Amino acid sequence: MADAPLRDEVQRGLWFEEFEPGVRYLHRPGRTVTDADNVLFTTLTMNPQPLHLDAAWSATQPFGRVLVNSLFTLSTLVGLSVGQLTRGTLVANLGFGEVRFPHPLFVGDTIYAESVLVDKRWSASRPGEGIVTLEHTARNQDDAVVAVATRSMLVWGREAGERANG
Repeated sequence: MADAPLRDEVQRGLWFEEFEPGVRYLHRPGRTVTDADNVLFTTLTMNPQPLHLDAAWSATQPFGRVLVNSLFTLSTLVGLSVGQLTRGTLVANLGFGEVRFPHPLFVGDTIYAESVLVDKRWSASRPGEGIVTLEHTARNQDDAVVAVATRSMLVWGREAGERANG
């Protein structure tokens, strides 16, 4: 065994052909949200909403504490999927359909993400590339759904992707 040549295996997402119906892709590990995450994201995006920044004021509001910025939640949900689904195989995001936040996310909560294939088809205008539509779901540590988003993206087919990426 020691003399056998090694085969290189590069971590990547899925080629278009590898996305399967009937599979729930579980993205692990999860991500525990800190106060610094929420404040940094909120201020970097120029969002002065006191629900994300003012603990004393938020304590007087219906949820009784600071809410994590919903766009941080969405960004983290998609980001958690990258290593398993699109790292090095994504051509471009095409857009988001419905996005919902059915339960609040709080500092200290942990986000766990999963994705399910909604649809896929080869692109009519871009040979070797396909359009994949996924439904991403984020749950907290108590299994409450905190975000759901439908996303369409352009993904390399294996042959074209291997050729394009060397």
